[in-house]
Amino acid sequence: MDAFIDDDITLVREAVARLCRGFDDDYWAACEADHRFPWEFYREMAAGGWIGIAIPEAYGGGGQGIRHAAAILEVVAASGACMNGASAVHLSIFGMHPVVMHGTEAMKQRFLPSVADGSLHVAFGITEPNAGTDTTKISTRAVQDGDHYVINGRKVWTSKALEADRILLLTRTTPLAECKKPTDGMTLFLVDRHADGVEARPISKMGRNAVASCETTYDDVRVPCDDRVGDEGRGFQYLLGGLNAERILVAAEALGIGIASIRRAVTYANERVVFDRPIGKNQGIAFPLAEAHAKLRAAGLMIREAALLIDAGKPCGEEANLAKYLAAEAGFFAADRAVQTHGGYGYATDYHVERYFREARLPRIAPISQELILAYIAEHVLGLPRSH
Repeated sequence: MDAFIDDDITLVREAVARLCRGFDDDYWAACEADHRFPWEFYREMAAGGWIGIAIPEAYGGGGQGIRHAAAILEVVAASGACMNGASAVHLSIFGMHPVVMHGTEAMKQRFLPSVADGSLHVAFGITEPNAGTDTTKISTRAVQDGDHYVINGRKVWTSKALEADRILLLTRTTPLAECKKPTDGMTLFLVDRHADGVEARPISKMGRNAVASCETTYDDVRVPCDDRVGDEGRGFQYLLGGLNAERILVAAEALGIGIASIRRAVTYANERVVFDRPIGKNQGIAFPLAEAHAKLRAAGLMIREAALLIDAGKPCGEEANLAKYLAAEAGFFAADRAVQTHGGYGYATDYHVERYFREARLPRIAPISQELILAYIAEHVLGLPRSH
């Protein structure tokens, strides 16, 4: 493992783990049950400098790469915070990547220091009800009017929209029918969440309820040209630069959920006595947990390989996609086995593994489905015909 984890990352992991010990499973269960954003946790992460870990030092951040960010998010999820904890900080840790790479210097100076210190929350508005993962079909429209753009449209699954001060919003500035390529004509804006015409409504969902996912609407929202990220029409290309990193980070979060699940399952299997013996003596309990551990270790190695490549500026499409696929499968398998190990108590909220199970389901869907990852591997790695 020496090739993957250096002393610096080990120290980061230990420091974040110490912070997370102040927020136990009961804290996260209460946030989940009350649909309450984990402000106490968020503020401590910000005070520790962890939220700004991947923002350049010139703008008040830590100046580190995806390896550090992935390590932090894995440890957060593994503490029992799962997706509620990871999603509370994920978008601030990496969501501003398009601004870092393509924003004007004035935009960077205006926003990045506040994101790095945790005082400015950001959300991401891409997915639309009628487009789904076919991003080229978005219909949210931005039309320039003097020194402003006027935006109209609707997005879904905008996480943290209730807390956000700014939403990184993908729009069409040129209708699809007028574009040479479907990926042309899309533009990113850093929209003021509190501007007139912006509304957000939480979507009722299975889990991760401490961090709301929202339907957001934009009705004649006036956005200054200065809040456009980069050049008009280049928004989709700007997003592509962050897709692999996003998959690595979600993979790390799925891995963390699996680690938390195995920890609880092993503890229970050692302590629970049935027929005068701990249930962990039974191979029907022990072998699936050992298998889950093996799957998690393999996924962890793929995550670290992908993160090493992306931080070195090398191509990592296969590795990033496989990391997300393997970690999502391994995390869900581990959470499922944790519920099964607990038997009937696995269904009870007091034992927390039912919450892990619900949150482990999310990385198999987002930010891209397992099926689309397999489609990518089939086409771009194996050389099979495009399936969609």
